[in-house]
Amino acid sequence: MKTPECDLETGVCAPAPVPQEPGASAPTEAAEEIVYVGDPMCSWCWGIAPNLQQLHEFGHKNAIPFRLVVGGLRPGGGDAWNRQFKQFLEHHWREIATMTGQEFRYQLLERESFDYDTEPACRAVVAARPLAPENEMDFFYAVQRRFYVDNEDPKTVEFYRPICAELDIDYSVFAERFDSDDVRAETLEEFRLNRSWGVTGYPTVFVRVGARHHPLARGYATFDQMRDDLIRAVPRLS
Repeated sequence: MKTPECDLETGVCAPAPVPQEPGASAPTEAAEEIVYVGDPMCSWCWGIAPNLQQLHEFGHKNAIPFRLVVGGLRPGGGDAWNRQFKQFLEHHWREIATMTGQEFRYQLLERESFDYDTEPACRAVVAARPLAPENEMDFFYAVQRRFYVDNEDPKTVEFYRPICAELDIDYSVFAERFDSDDVRAETLEEFRLNRSWGVTGYPTVFVRVGARHHPLARGYATFDQMRDDLIRAVPRLS
């Protein structure tokens, strides 16, 4: 797999392709919903996280549901863990930290080996979703922090034990779901779904009003930018 593409000017990380099958599920039929497509191991998704927290809260106050769809930035990983790849990661992490103020640490880059496979982190979000639906975004943010700040490995189920404890999720039930074929299939379906929508980079945020999609962010955006676009797209907020 080639080195991922992350653009510092647009704040977009481009995903790897996944096998497509017909029949991907459509968005829910709520009159309005904010949809966030992101990956816990996408550096720009970590950069935009505080702004999305504000958008999530703004949507909640205005009775607009917030839907998270896991992106699948690098499902399967497979990149050589060599000097070039580590330099690529460090360069982008430092640039994003400077631009956004988000904390990154770099001990991960000292490991002798690491597979940058983002599927397990996405699968963990899907596994946890029905166990604590009201805390879905908190779980997502906790996975991001444990990876980018604590530099732990999201591919191991033990990575999620402290997150489950923090959010009062039954770890044994989570661990069983994390390793289940059904959750693996559901995760892949979300990868296919967002690609079927034409999503070509993360983070992507849009608001659906009826059958129409109004973009709020393709790449990094401030809360003010997303809020203002949301207000323009949803007439009752004006």
